[in-house]
Amino acid sequence: MEYNPGDLIDLVKRPIVTEKATMLMELNQFTFDVDRKATKPMIKQAIELLFPVKVKAVNTHIPPRKRRRVGKFIGYKPGYKRAIITLVDGDPLRKVLFPDV
Repeated sequence: MEYNPGDLIDLVKRPIVTEKATMLMELNQFTFDVDRKATKPMIKQAIELLFPVKVKAVNTHIPPRKRRRVGKFIGYKPGYKRAIITLVDGDPLRKVLFPDV
């Protein structure tokens, strides 16, 4: 199914650069925060639109919201959805995201 390219660009919010995400880069997997309403086919098409790569698989998860207290008031941090993108072997997304490395 084809989606509107203007809508797909807004699905991917930011790449994640943590120790675990950096270790996944060795396995040709990249982690992004995405819109909570995004589906796996939409995420795949958005990544292929934004970067010159071919996506092999998309895994997503929505972790539970964390509670935060400020004085006697209890609230929650905003929820998010994270996508782990597996690329076809040999696609150079690392050089696109991190050109200095």
